[in-house]
Amino acid sequence: MTVSDGRIDARDWTLVGLLSILWGGSFFFNGVVLRELPPFTLVLLRVLLAAMILVPVLCAQRLPLPNGWMGWRPFFLVALFNNVLPFSLIVTGQMYIPSGLASILNATTPLFTVAVMAAAGEEKLIIRRVAGVIVGLVGVVILRGSGVGFASGQGLGVLLCLAAALSYGISALIARRALSDSPPLATATFQLMASSLMMAVVAGIFEQPWQLPMPGAVTWFAVLGLAALSTALAYIVFFQVLRRSGATNVMLVTLLVPVTAILLGSLVLGEQISPREIAGALVIGSALLVIDGRALRFLER
Repeated sequence: MTVSDGRIDARDWTLVGLLSILWGGSFFFNGVVLRELPPFTLVLLRVLLAAMILVPVLCAQRLPLPNGWMGWRPFFLVALFNNVLPFSLIVTGQMYIPSGLASILNATTPLFTVAVMAAAGEEKLIIRRVAGVIVGLVGVVILRGSGVGFASGQGLGVLLCLAAALSYGISALIARRALSDSPPLATATFQLMASSLMMAVVAGIFEQPWQLPMPGAVTWFAVLGLAALSTALAYIVFFQVLRRSGATNVMLVTLLVPVTAILLGSLVLGEQISPREIAGALVIGSALLVIDGRALRFLER
C-alpha cells in the first residue's frame, strides 16, 4: 500500500481549477432541474445520460469491460459512494437550502477525506491536517448558526449535504485502493453505468419517472449540462487527478466550488447568501489552505 506524499504539480492544479468550474455548475443545474423534476429522477437522468455520452468514447478507445462480478464489484462500490448516495443526498438537501449553501457544505469534503484516508493508513495524518479539520468543523458550526432550525427543514438540508461530503471521502478511499490502475475514462464510464442501474431501481420505486409530466426545454438543457459537463467530463478529470496526486489533493477542488456555485445561484437563480454563510465559507476555506500547507510554507519563506 502506497502512502501519498501530498504533492501536486501545476498541471494538476489546472485540472483542479477546471474541475471546480464543472462541479460548481452542478449546483446551479440542480437548482434549475429541481423546479420540475423530483430528486431521484434528476440523479437518474444525470448518471444515465453521462454514461451514454462516455460509452461511445470508451468503445472508440477499445477499453475492455470488467471481467465478471468481481471485476464490476469495485465500480459498483465507487458508484454507490461517489454517485448514488452523494448525488441523492445533495439534491434532496437542495430542496431545503439554497444551492450556494449546499456548495459551501460540500467544501467540507476534504475534511472528511483527511479523516477517512488517515484512518485507513492511505495518507499521513500530520498536525496541519488535524488543525485544518478542527478549523473546518468550526466553519460548519458558523454556517449552521442559530437561524438554521430543524423545524424549517434547513437543518435537515445541512445534515444531508454533510453526509454527502462524508460519502465522497469514502469513495475516494475505495477508488484509490481498488481502481488505481484503471484508466480514468474506464473508471468514469463503468461507475456511471453501475450508478444508472442502481438509480433506475431507486427512482422507479419512489418516484415512477414514467408518470411525471414532460419537463420544459430549459430543464432539459440543464439536465444535459449536468450530465455532459458536471458528470461525464468532470469524472474523467477527477480520476486523472486522483491517480496522480492522491485523494486529499483532488478533494481540495471543493474549496473553489462554492465560488462558482454562489455566483451562478445568485446571478441566475436569484438566491441570497447571508453574511453568516460567507463567514462560514471563509473559515472552511482557511481550513483547506491549512490542510494543503502551501500557503503556510509561502508565509514562512
